[in-house]
Amino acid sequence: MTLRPFAIPLALAATLAANTAFADVIDGAWCHDKHGRMVIAGPSIVTPAGSRTQGDYTRHSFSYVVPSGDPGAGGTIQMMLLNEETVRVHDGGGEETWHRCGPSIS
Repeated sequence: MTLRPFAIPLALAATLAANTAFADVIDGAWCHDKHGRMVIAGPSIVTPAGSRTQGDYTRHSFSYVVPSGDPGAGGTIQMMLLNEETVRVHDGGGEETWHRCGPSIS
């Protein structure tokens, strides 16, 4: 019974730690004012042009070859997660910063 006062803080700490552990992944929707939106889900991506393709996935990075029909087809896009809300996108010619965005509205 003497452990009871610690039960709530310990449960809260465990919950926060679990949420933090899963927050720093590149998976999700990313937005850019000029280029639109892309969505990463493991090794799958929906490109800003709307094409679905596969790429090389790690928890903090993603790269893929731009599919035919998309602008820059055949080029390689490399992405690195900078923090929970920001990813750096490199297309071989320059770098841009994309930000996490919410779900699409249809």
